[in-house]
Parts: sequence; structure tokens; C-alpha cells
Amino acid sequence: MDIAAIAALAPVIPVLTIERQADAVPLARALVRGGLRVLEITLRTGVALEALRAIAGEVPDVVVGAGTVLNGRQLEQARQAGARFAVSPGCTPGLATAAAASGLPFLPGVQTVTEALALAERGFSLLKFFPADVAGGLGWLKAVSAPLAELRFCPTGGIGLDNAPAYLSLANVACVGGSWVAPRDAVAAQDWTRIERLAVAAANLKRP
Repeated sequence: MDIAAIAALAPVIPVLTIERQADAVPLARALVRGGLRVLEITLRTGVALEALRAIAGEVPDVVVGAGTVLNGRQLEQARQAGARFAVSPGCTPGLATAAAASGLPFLPGVQTVTEALALAERGFSLLKFFPADVAGGLGWLKAVSAPLAELRFCPTGGIGLDNAPAYLSLANVACVGGSWVAPRDAVAAQDWTRIERLAVAAANLKRP
């Protein structure tokens, strides 16, 4: 699948920062039971790659990817761990080149129209808008919908169940990313039932 097909699988992509490897598989299974099949494991912890590898190997119904990918080396590490896509908070020319060469579906991050245009020139038509809440939010996405009519976005950062429907109502929003479906306290308590309920609510959000 390309990145657009992956984004179409669910309205919300959980952004997961996993602190304990033992939490990885039960967390993924709870989210999948709730209807969220696409998961982003951020490369922000020492166990992130092993957590990604465990989910890829033990949860067959999930499409697992790596987030916070900052360079070509991390991109290759993620691919070897079983990632089926990668996400960056921003994108350098070197990272864009490495992503294109890897063949791994890639969601590069942008904050500005100039960054979006630069990535569009490289063939990327679905972009992560990050951090959405402080970079213009709904207003920015509405403003760019006409001049950047060929582009779609996955806004991430400051999005929760309260404002996700407003983002998802926009025609240029393919999906949203968020960590609210796996609260840190629920993961720490291994409260998979609570996480499954949050996933159900997120999976039931509507898109145009």
C-alpha cells in the first residue's frame, strides 16, 4: 500500500511513545480491537524499534509504522524492524531522497506552504501538518485548501476527541494523528479495556 491507502484505513492514526517493550503487543491489540489498524511508533525511546518489531511480528492485523524519523539511518532501521511506513515531524532534502530510495511509504512533516510545495515537487501528495495546533490549525488548512488543492494532510499535534471531528470535516484532511487514544496513565496501568474504548470512539469518527 502507498501512504494514501494506509491513511484511508482509519480516521485516526495513534501516535504511540512506548516506554516498556512488554506493553507493545497488548497495546497494539487493544487498539486494533477498537478499530484502529494503523499505528505509529515514535522513535523517541530506547525500546521503540524492538516494540515496533514485536508488533510487526505478533499482531498481523496491524499496519505499523515508525514516527519521529529524522534521517536516513533511522529510516533504514525502521524498515528492518518491520515498519510498513514512516513519518517525520519535518523533512530535509536528504531525508526525502532516502525515503524515495527506500520504497517505504513516507509521510513527511510540514509547517509552511513553502515546505509543502518543496515536497510536492518531489512527488509527495500527502503530508503531515505538525504541530497542527500551534502552526495554524484549522485556519491554516482551510486557507491552503485552494492554492494547494492537489495536496492532502494528516494534522498532528494538539488534536483530541474534542477537535478531531472539525479537522476530519475538511476535504483536504485524510486522517489525523493523535496520542489521546493511548493515554500515558492507561498504558502504565495496562488498562487495555480503557484504551480499546477510546479506540472505538476514534474509529467511529466520520470523514467527508
